[in-house]
Amino acid sequence: MLKHSVFYLFSLSLLNADSFLDAKKEFEAYKASQNISFESYQKEHLNAIKEYRRDLNTIWDEPKITTQNNLISYTPDQKTRTNIDFKNEEIIIETLALSEKEAKEKLKTALAKAVILDTKSAFKNDSLEQKLSTIKKPATMETSKINPQAILTPIIFPQRPTKKTIKQYVNKHIQYKNMKVAKSTKIKHSRIYTTRIKMPPQSIIKRSKIYHKTVKKESLRQKVPMPLVFAIIHSESSFNPLAKSPTPAFGLMQIVPKTAGRDAYKYLYNKDSLVSGEYLYNSENNIKMGTAYLHILYYRYLKSIKNEDSRLYCTIAAYNTGAGNVAWAFTKNADVKSASRVINTMKPQAVYNYLLRHLKYDEPKHYLKQVRSRMPIYHKLYGV
Repeated sequence: MLKHSVFYLFSLSLLNADSFLDAKKEFEAYKASQNISFESYQKEHLNAIKEYRRDLNTIWDEPKITTQNNLISYTPDQKTRTNIDFKNEEIIIETLALSEKEAKEKLKTALAKAVILDTKSAFKNDSLEQKLSTIKKPATMETSKINPQAILTPIIFPQRPTKKTIKQYVNKHIQYKNMKVAKSTKIKHSRIYTTRIKMPPQSIIKRSKIYHKTVKKESLRQKVPMPLVFAIIHSESSFNPLAKSPTPAFGLMQIVPKTAGRDAYKYLYNKDSLVSGEYLYNSENNIKMGTAYLHILYYRYLKSIKNEDSRLYCTIAAYNTGAGNVAWAFTKNADVKSASRVINTMKPQAVYNYLLRHLKYDEPKHYLKQVRSRMPIYHKLYGV
């Protein structure tokens, strides 16, 4: 009887092993198909951006589109553009016009729209984003509506603006004496008229208050310091809610769908999915996923680093360059456990200094410095 039982259990274990291997193969095949589908989507995405730039190049000497720190918008005819420069805290408006009078009216209209712009309207009126949204997404790609949040209104106006206060603001800042003129090499007889308007002092800090409730909720949920989340957003996007970089990375915390986005979504929802730009332009989704990814780095990928400060420094660097590249700084390979053994023999300040000297690329070195220096600012504002 015992022999039969043993044989049965052995046969069952073989069946389970086969089932496990089959399931694993199926999952790997699924992941591969996901990757192929996303690569195709990303290729079309990049082609659409190139095509859009070519169109702009027929009008502008220097075609510009939204970046991490700059939100660029055009009028339907593409002859007026507004650049909200979050990093340098200024609004730059340029227009092609035949006369100063025409230019002044166009600049006034553009500024009036800019100061009341919200994220939903900015996305809806962005012809590039609308073009990108028509590209067929992978079947399992998650998308979302963008929540309408005021962009400049809370930092420019102490109270909800009326038509009168908006008009006063516009008239104050759009004047002939503030307009610079340059010749257009693209549109015959036209000139490029430019005006620059400084935002109120500490606009970046003021914009952080818009996201305080969400950051507080997610930082508590994921057990990561609130000042860290704010310092990451500040360093990644200067609080530009529609931030976009060529990686591609999207939104406030610059989530890359294929890597951090995928890891965070699986951790949060126990589902292997990619997320779209629209999904990540939703500030609540973005902060939720970015904070979740910080949790993954700190509590999973880098958990073998014993000292909390040392692990924090490595987490900051890893958010920018990946845990493997952080490990490489210490061991010249991507094995985090081996790197942890080295790190655990060092004091936190020595770990920080070592990262600044030995990280593979300059960008994560600057990034680590920025985030570390900005954390005390948000600690003073919002506590832990």
